[in-house]
Amino acid sequence: MTTAAQVRAALSRRWHPAEWLFWAAAAGSLLLSGHHLLLTEIAILALFALSLDLILGFAGIVSLGHGAFFGLGAYVAGIVALRWTAEPLSGLAIATAASAALGLLTAPLLVRRATDLSRLMVTLGIAMLVVEGANRLSWLTGGADGLQGILIDPLLGRFEFDLAGRTGHAYALAVLAVLFLIARWLMGSRFGLSLRATRDNPLRAQAIGIPVERRLVAVCTLAAAYAGAAGALMAQTTMFVSLDAAALHRSAEALIVLVLGGTGWLYGGLVGALAFKLLQDALSALTPHYWQFWMGLILVAVVLVGRDRIAAGLDRLRGRG
Repeated sequence: MTTAAQVRAALSRRWHPAEWLFWAAAAGSLLLSGHHLLLTEIAILALFALSLDLILGFAGIVSLGHGAFFGLGAYVAGIVALRWTAEPLSGLAIATAASAALGLLTAPLLVRRATDLSRLMVTLGIAMLVVEGANRLSWLTGGADGLQGILIDPLLGRFEFDLAGRTGHAYALAVLAVLFLIARWLMGSRFGLSLRATRDNPLRAQAIGIPVERRLVAVCTLAAAYAGAAGALMAQTTMFVSLDAAALHRSAEALIVLVLGGTGWLYGGLVGALAFKLLQDALSALTPHYWQFWMGLILVAVVLVGRDRIAAGLDRLRGRG
């Protein structure tokens, strides 16, 4: 007998026409000459915001230190390129695995904290430890000077990372698409449904047999892996890593992106990253010294005025899909 939850899961796996249009536009962006560097930044930020949405939007775990996994992925990718192999896919895989390992190690600290405030403090502490560790291990990470002199081999042995950013753009977009498809499949499966149940009512979820702690540890590990992949992409496309990669503002930026795009529907990170970067680029061009003021004003307006209307529109769109 088909349950309502199974019906909702089946519907969530269907592709809405707007999704096809979105990814067609993303593929078409590869033809936009002169904008590859900005579009690469958008793809990387979108992946990072997607990773945060996995724990915030689907598991209800708030974090102020998600940048720790981004920074670790960036440093690992840079160190691998400098000391072992400059092949980009190998560096990406190793960096993703390293961040996943840190996520698995720190997840129990979050799962066993009952309040959002305690989780915020734990995640913030983890981020501070990563930043200070990178600063102290200057012989390995470059310390305050950062990792310099990173060179990345041509992608697939054929496509060199050019100054215009064409290869970096295609590379970042392809990784984003693949990881998004995996996340979309997972969040539409029983695993995703159990996460939503845990987020909404953990006591009830545990009472009906959902292994709450194991589910939360799994999604924290997955989110850390995605953040590490985003950090690796940043290191490989910019060929530089500094302490800024794991700084507090990195996590805050991902939260801002989700405020703009919404949480709990995967596309929030992608749409929010696009809106944030385009706004940042436009405002910094108009008022280089005061663009943060206008960005803050827009965020306040979105939260206080337009957030509910945007959410209602997105709910209607998903309902029609």
